[in-house]
Parts: sequence; C-alpha cells; structure tokens
Amino acid sequence: MQLSLQNFSTLVERMAASVQGAAQNLLDLTVGSVLRAILEANASVGLWLQWLIVQCLATTRLATSSGADCDSFGADFGFTRLPAVAASGQVMFTRFTPSITAFIPVGTVVSTAANTQSFLVMGDVNNQAYSAASGGYTMAAGVAGLSVAVVASVAGSSGNVQPGSVSLLGSAISGVDTVVNANALTGGVDAESDVAFRARFGNFLAGLSRATNVAIGSAIAGIQQGLSYSISENVNPAGTVQMGFFVVTVDDGSGNPSPGLLATVQQVVEAIRPVGTGFAVQAPVVMLANVALTIVTGPGASHVAAVAAVAAAIEGYIAGLPIGSVLSYTRLAQLAYDASGAVTNLSGLLLNGGAVDLVPPLFGVVRAGTVAVA
Repeated sequence: MQLSLQNFSTLVERMAASVQGAAQNLLDLTVGSVLRAILEANASVGLWLQWLIVQCLATTRLATSSGADCDSFGADFGFTRLPAVAASGQVMFTRFTPSITAFIPVGTVVSTAANTQSFLVMGDVNNQAYSAASGGYTMAAGVAGLSVAVVASVAGSSGNVQPGSVSLLGSAISGVDTVVNANALTGGVDAESDVAFRARFGNFLAGLSRATNVAIGSAIAGIQQGLSYSISENVNPAGTVQMGFFVVTVDDGSGNPSPGLLATVQQVVEAIRPVGTGFAVQAPVVMLANVALTIVTGPGASHVAAVAAVAAAIEGYIAGLPIGSVLSYTRLAQLAYDASGAVTNLSGLLLNGGAVDLVPPLFGVVRAGTVAVA
C-alpha cells in the first residue's frame, strides 16, 4: 500500500477547510490569529508523526533499510554482512652491510611513505627463513634482502597500494636498513555494501532447502567477499563425463586459493549438496596474461604517473575476471584510455604476444602475468 505523504502547507489547508466547513460563521484564519496558530501547531505534530511512520516502515523492510537496520533484519534469519578483507602481499627487507644475522619478528610494522597505511609482518610457513618457534624471520649473514609476507593493519580497499609505496619501518630493526614492496599489495575489500547485502539475501532465501546451483552458489558466496566460482555438472576434475558428479572451482582473485579456503568451501557445499551425488572442490587452472603496450601522453602530463595508472588498471581488471571469463584483447585498449586522461594514443598492444582474445581452458581463469607498460 502506498503511503500518501503531505507537507506542512497541505496539512494546514485541509485542517482549515475542515474547521471552516463545520462552522456556521466565517472564521478568522489569517496569519497570526489564535485559530491559525492552533492549526499550525497540530500540523507540526502531524508532520512529526508522519516522519515516525515513514521511519518505521523504512526500517521494517530490507529494501528500504540501510546500515545497522539491514544487519538486524538479516540477523533474524541468521544472515550476516560479510566483513572487510585485509590486503596482503610481500615486502622486501634489505640492508647495506649483510655481515651479521638479523631477525624480523612477526608483528613488525611497516608503512607507506606518507604513513597513511600500515602493514604487519605475518608468519609464512612456506618461507624457509620463517620459524614459528622463534616467531619471525631470520636473515642469515651474507643475505642482503629477504621477502616476507605482510597484511594490512586495517581491513578494506585502502590497503591496496601500488609497487614501491611501502618504504617506512615502524621501528628500528637491528641489521635491517630499508623496506619496499616490489609488487602491489592487493586483495583488500571493504565491508559488504547494503546493495550487495540485499542481493545476496535474496539468493540466500531462494536457496533454502534446495540442493540447486543457486543454493550451492549462495553458500559459497557467504564465505567471504571477492570469491569467484563455477559449478560444472556431470563432469569430474579430469574433464570427462561422470553423471551425478559436479566440480566446484573457486578462486579468491589470486589464482591460488589457500588450502584453508578450499576446505571451507568443501564444508559448506557438503552441507547443501544433493543426496546421492559426489563433488570435488578445486583451485582454478591459471592462464597467465602477459600484456605489453606503449602509451603516448599529452604535453605537460606526467608520463610516469600515466604508466603506473594504466598498469594498475589492467592488473586490477584481470584480477577481477571470474572463472571461465574471456580476456578481450580490445578491452585492454579501453582500460588504458580510461585509466588516465593523459593518455592520447597507444601502440604495440600485445596479449601473450598476439592480438587475439585469451580464452581460458576448462576450470580455468585468466590472471595477470607480466604487465609491461612503457
């Protein structure tokens, strides 16, 4: 039912017409009169009550709710907003004189040049220099530099920084002089927006008590933000036909999702899969996209800044491609022009050495290899 809202003037006019219609004599409703003041006071109260009604209606429907009201609405169904994801990557600790052993403890703080974003060193069991027992990384004597894993101290997209942005040590480390990130720190995602929350809630309801693609997809999407997935039916991981079997391919944007993430996907799919079926959860087959192009910038423009903007735009676009999506060759040119207004022309655009679209294989995803912009 549509609520008919009225403004202050309309309320006063209708009350005046009603009062005058019930009176036998002409009433004084001029500005400043007692009766006019009473009607205007009642109109003000009416506006306030109308506002309360509107607020009540807005917060009792998910479609018109926002912020905490969205969260409270979803909480009644056991549905929660996906939190922000912290950016991560690798930074390189270096020194001028590698004559002694140095130790970099987990939790060491590094930050950008302007000190606007900070990152924490975290443990990495795949790094030979890391020791869980000692709680950090050891730079042996004679080693001039060591690459370690870091994560943004504040989750969100603000932690995504370009190569070379990290350059400050939060505190002095004996035997270490400098720090820098050779590659961009990526993966940071802001907390789920109200729009995305509402859209996912619809899929959540549609998938309840149903062992369908929508239900399985909704369960996977509820794990964390930034996931891309595909569900292939009646086929096994080898790509051959197997009735009653399906393959779930998952990626977090890196092309190499962690075993922990794959195990979590395995659990949520197991809880909702159709009875009598088998399935497998796997990482995608990564097809690297090597991009090369030369840009021309306008007079007075910073060519270096334009190169960085174009490279970041191309890398970001490729990182966001879903599983099975084709990387269009001509799309790369559009990205270059859109990345910076300083770009006036480009030449030598090559995608894996050619000028054709990149089509991933079965269970495949395209991810950035070398992006060379000159």
